[in-house]
Amino acid sequence: MSEALLEVEDLVVHYPVSRGLVGTVARRPRSTVHAVDGISFRLRPGEMVALVGESGCGKTSTAQAVMRLIDVDAGAVRFEGRDLTGVGTRGLRPLRRRLQMVYQDPYESLDPRLRVRQAVEEPLLIHRLGGTSVERERRVREALERVELSPPDLFLDRYPHELSGGQRQRVAIAAALVLEPVLLVADEPVSMLDVSVRAGVLSLLESLKRAGLAILMITHDLSTAARFADRIAVMYLGLIVEEGPAERVVRDPQHPYTRALLSVVPRRDPRERHQGTVLRGETPDAVNIPSGCRFHPRCPVAVNACRVDEPALEAKRPDHRAACLLT
Repeated sequence: MSEALLEVEDLVVHYPVSRGLVGTVARRPRSTVHAVDGISFRLRPGEMVALVGESGCGKTSTAQAVMRLIDVDAGAVRFEGRDLTGVGTRGLRPLRRRLQMVYQDPYESLDPRLRVRQAVEEPLLIHRLGGTSVERERRVREALERVELSPPDLFLDRYPHELSGGQRQRVAIAAALVLEPVLLVADEPVSMLDVSVRAGVLSLLESLKRAGLAILMITHDLSTAARFADRIAVMYLGLIVEEGPAERVVRDPQHPYTRALLSVVPRRDPRERHQGTVLRGETPDAVNIPSGCRFHPRCPVAVNACRVDEPALEAKRPDHRAACLLT
């Protein structure tokens, strides 16, 4: 196995909640949103790891912490062996060439005033790469061809509003790839796209992974993660509750939350009958974390011990971990 390119260890991200004027005067205690509460995972070159979970479970906060777009409260984010949590703005600048992010909404991530050639060339100008305008033009064309927008001449002078949703997302990916990064963080890269174009963008990410690019993909769609990711980490309320090889997690889930997510994935054969697991209630408030197992208020198989003891993430199968007292 190759050395880890990215190591996240005991990562903690909390957001303070404003008390407001009345709360300040009344000296009410400060509340904190437990967005990420101590998670660890590794990512190797040429590997895709998918963080999966419901909205509000901490996936995007994890991605932003990896990119150092937000500060962390505790833990470490090591990229190529270097801890990024203590690196200042000036020190981060050269590192950002090697790790890039693709955002969820291609309609918002591209500047509507810039043509495609300008949007893809902008990172080169910011990092002062590419030398002459001729060299930058060559690199822009190569990036567009790499994301299958070819011939590039058809797209270079278009504005974002002249492109389809899938083409916009490909331009956003090209703008990230033009710096030749080794790690790509993709935050819900296809959730804003029509079903008809999702497969194309996901296949593009898979081809980039095969070429050696490491990808951290944030998604709420477990079926997508099962098809394209090498490893899956299932998050719930700020914690990873199950982690392992994608095929093993899907075929032999060890946590009730993972089983519930898989139970509502549509089957290929419409004649196949199955009973989905409907979780009761809503995800608990991230400010007031339940005692014991965080999933026990919604768990269909919870026992009394689940309300008291918080399970550790431990191996249930070889290279397959889960945080559940009952497995």
